[in-house]
Amino acid sequence: MAGLKKEPQQPYFSIVIPTYQRPDQLSVCLQTLAQLDYPQDRFEVIVVDDGSKTRLTEVVAPFGNRLEVTLITQPHAGPAAARNTGAKRAKGTFLAFTDDDCMPKSDWLQKLAARFAEAPDHMIGVRTLNAIENNRYSTGSQLILDIVYAYYNSDPSSARFFASNNLAIPAKRFRAVGGFDPTFRISEDRELCDRWRHHGYRMTYAPEAVVYHSHFLTLRSFWRQHFNYGRGAFRFHQTRARRGSGAFKPEVRFYFNLLRYPFSKEYGHGVLPILLLWQLANTAGFLSEMARGHRGIQKIPVTPLKRL
Repeated sequence: MAGLKKEPQQPYFSIVIPTYQRPDQLSVCLQTLAQLDYPQDRFEVIVVDDGSKTRLTEVVAPFGNRLEVTLITQPHAGPAAARNTGAKRAKGTFLAFTDDDCMPKSDWLQKLAARFAEAPDHMIGVRTLNAIENNRYSTGSQLILDIVYAYYNSDPSSARFFASNNLAIPAKRFRAVGGFDPTFRISEDRELCDRWRHHGYRMTYAPEAVVYHSHFLTLRSFWRQHFNYGRGAFRFHQTRARRGSGAFKPEVRFYFNLLRYPFSKEYGHGVLPILLLWQLANTAGFLSEMARGHRGIQKIPVTPLKRL
């Protein structure tokens, strides 16, 4: 009818999921994405199989009539390289990264679209919640993430860190800064966020966009996870120094803030063991990598990623 304004079209998203040896979790993730409250013709799903031993065609194929989904297989190279592979094939204006053990809420893309309408050039980080509440180590990892986000993203409009299982980013800028550094097998998200800010780009935290994380942990896997984060932290600070951001200096204020959690009404003394274990594992990993005297870290690629 004449005079009626046409509704603006929703932005097109490319959801990129790296996966390795977790077909059951991937199936649940795809099931959740098939239920997103977002126009089906305004997003695609790109699954990048990072060298799994079992073929994932049988996992992905059943969703072909419910999602625009593409499966790419590559030799095992780590999640950073897998995300870059997916980004090269993506046709979306925005890239939304999540993991195979994650389950976005149905309004996830709606919330991201609203944020990008206000800040189309920002990196947007969403809130991650633990989906396995009866697992003390998964719950502990959620606590740690909450503490890290509370510190680094205390000003949501000028955030500093997002985990790679829950961030969205303008595709052109992602490619222009070189994507994830594939030499990082862990802490690649921390490095990307720092490099993004080094370019003068902004980050916004959007806690209303929620992703549930279903990562079952044991004492051993919790230790290994945070030991590896410590190793990644050493690599991160080396790379940051090479970029001209200065030598490593501990963020003393972060550790002062950390001391208050066991004495807060919200958390109490029960969190003390998990916080101590976290810091011990992280420090051990950091010192281990330092002892290796790691050399030959590749510089951040200056050649932008190109779409295939």
